[in-house]
Amino acid sequence: MFRDHPLRLLPFCAALLGMPLAAHAASARYHYDPVHSQVLFSIDHDGYSRPFGRLHIAKGWLQFDPKDWSTAATELDIDLASVDMGDPDWNAAVCKPALLDCMHDRYAHFVSTSVERKDDQHGVLHGQLTLHGVTQPMDLMFTFNRLATTIYGMHTVAGFSATASLQRESFGITAFAHSIGHDVAIWMALEAIRGDDAKPSTKDIP
Repeated sequence: MFRDHPLRLLPFCAALLGMPLAAHAASARYHYDPVHSQVLFSIDHDGYSRPFGRLHIAKGWLQFDPKDWSTAATELDIDLASVDMGDPDWNAAVCKPALLDCMHDRYAHFVSTSVERKDDQHGVLHGQLTLHGVTQPMDLMFTFNRLATTIYGMHTVAGFSATASLQRESFGITAFAHSIGHDVAIWMALEAIRGDDAKPSTKDIP
């Protein structure tokens, strides 16, 4: 059939040639490095100050192609029981049911829905945050810092910084309305390690 019509081979050959190119251009998958990734938050304390707390990322994955941000996606879980306010008694108070309720809803879960690129380094990650049993939309203003191989050649790492804010009442955290602020400022420092073993879901956290 093709011998009589050599032009018919062109689409077939083009498809074969395009397959490895498409595979090469696909977004790489990464898993978050919990050692070098941190979440900081700050909230008003009765008008006196805005103390800081720190939380750890328990697990998460990132899909990212530096040349095509439209394919970017992420999902991660933040361990609320890891909260560190700099004092053990304060940590325990923040973990009680009236506030973070760390024992009942230990993990805050974020999943992205889309990404909006502003320039070569900056963008907005749109997504959904589930906290305290309530899911609300959340936007992360982020900076793409670097994508490179470590100096020892062991890993390929993608680094990001991000900021966000939320109203705690939107997530049903309404206690101490006259002494604890309502707006929570959030900063995130994220490092993700490239690896095919990065899982597509974080819901299997024990």
